[in-house]
Amino acid sequence: MKKCIAPDTKLEETGFGYTLSLIGGKYKMIVLYWLGEFDVLRHNALHRLIGKISFKMLSSTLKELEKDGLILRTVYPQMPPKVEYSLTEKGKSLIPILFDLCSWGDEHRKETA
Repeated sequence: MKKCIAPDTKLEETGFGYTLSLIGGKYKMIVLYWLGEFDVLRHNALHRLIGKISFKMLSSTLKELEKDGLILRTVYPQMPPKVEYSLTEKGKSLIPILFDLCSWGDEHRKETA
């Protein structure tokens, strides 16, 4: 198995560190996962899917993901305003990795059951 970090390298200076800086945090991978499943979601739909997350935390998470170029926020000019979230191409490139994590979890969860 290929190792991607030399022992004397600082983690934040590696591709792994960069990836963790983008998807680290309690809810970022969950938001990305649901957008990978449904393509486009509104704030309230994400809130319902995630469950135990405050509106403030979800808003903060969405802003960070948008700032990092992983999701796109689309505002429709109507009253009341309609806002939808979707994955950018950069965000979509993470989805196979997240789905692989799901498969790994399904496979190894059976070992402990």
